[in-house]
Amino acid sequence: QVQLVESGGGLVQAGGSLRLSCAASGRTFSSYAMDWFRQAPGKGREFVAAISGVGGRTYYADSVKGRFAISRDNAKNTVYLQMNSLKPEDTAVYYCAASDKSGWSRGDNMDYWGKGTLVTVSS
Repeated sequence: QVQLVESGGGLVQAGGSLRLSCAASGRTFSSYAMDWFRQAPGKGREFVAAISGVGGRTYYADSVKGRFAISRDNAKNTVYLQMNSLKPEDTAVYYCAASDKSGWSRGDNMDYWGKGTLVTVSS
């Protein structure tokens, strides 16, 4: 069982930056690939970024490529999402999720989810 808790959301002006964190419980954090998703008001959940358990392979949605960066610190059981050059359309609840199954690089087959943190980007 893995419990995930996101933090770092808030209100930021367009063009600004935020760093989200996702703290995981458990001693097998490095066994899990970690993804970030988001859900904007009135829209479906969208894959944002993914990172492998070890080795640092990363994957991004086209909408955030070049602006967002996912990273992790396995010693701290934490995954991060650095968000730069934020746009109003990045406004959403951001969720982290964990998976030890194939498909994680596309946001599929996620096993555990956090409750989300709200990011609001004002124009």
